[in-house]
Amino acid sequence: MKHFLLSLINIIKTNEIMKIAKDEIDVKMQIPGAVLRVKTDFGDATGFGKISGEYFSLAQGVDTTPLFIGLEGNLCQCPHWGYIVSGQVTTTDASGAEETVNSNDLFYWPAGHNVKVIADAEIVMFSPQHEHIHVIDHMIEMTKG
Repeated sequence: MKHFLLSLINIIKTNEIMKIAKDEIDVKMQIPGAVLRVKTDFGDATGFGKISGEYFSLAQGVDTTPLFIGLEGNLCQCPHWGYIVSGQVTTTDASGAEETVNSNDLFYWPAGHNVKVIADAEIVMFSPQHEHIHVIDHMIEMTKG
């Protein structure tokens, strides 16, 4: 609790953004079936550094597997914390274990995963900025084919 209060005091002192509307978040990547919005410098999680606040709109059938080829283990190597506003998403880890999250679920995805969208999904996520921007930049390069 002490760390939370210190972080809150720091946010207030530095006038950091504490909320932002979806439409105010810059689109970082847009491809058929997927829109990724990323707000960098959206807080600080001690141990991880700066955090990105992200809003993903993903269509049924989106599969990150081919986009992560070339990353360590061909998997996203960034942890994420988030909330499924609507839809259904399944993650697969390096061991092949699957986990499905549904509308109104909170989730934590550790580093080392792929994502498949089972039903059109709206997702709010928070990720370590440095690690996730690296993954998103890699995905953008992969779509240039």
